[in-house]
Amino acid sequence: MSDTAPASKPATPFEWVGGEGVVRALVDRFYDLMDLEPGYAALRAAHGSSLESARDKLFWFLCGWLGGPAYYTDRFGHPMLRARHLPFSIGILERDQWLPPPRPGLQEGGSEHAVRGALPEGPFPTADWMRNKGA
Repeated sequence: MSDTAPASKPATPFEWVGGEGVVRALVDRFYDLMDLEPGYAALRAAHGSSLESARDKLFWFLCGWLGGPAYYTDRFGHPMLRARHLPFSIGILERDQWLPPPRPGLQEGGSEHAVRGALPEGPFPTADWMRNKGA
């Protein structure tokens, strides 16, 4: 008989990926890559001169979306993602540019497998739903 209790399974994808620190690191890496990689210049240009507000909003949103603290909804209410993004022209190119940047951050942090397991569909269906132009 062991004196130690078995480790409990994480209750949410937020816990599974490692909580706020990991989510913040992934978001920061996403926006760092957007700033650094020429292949994301169009996507970067859509964000204006500063990325700070976008960094915070994505971090707050992802925390809640993964089952952690509801920072985004506490501040802004329901995300209404499509409605909030209608002012931006989002086609296939923009969708595809938005999706790849987090992957290197996940790989570097060792969390890619955990995120894929926690969210088998990943962000693609949501990103595709955000499109508001044909191409």
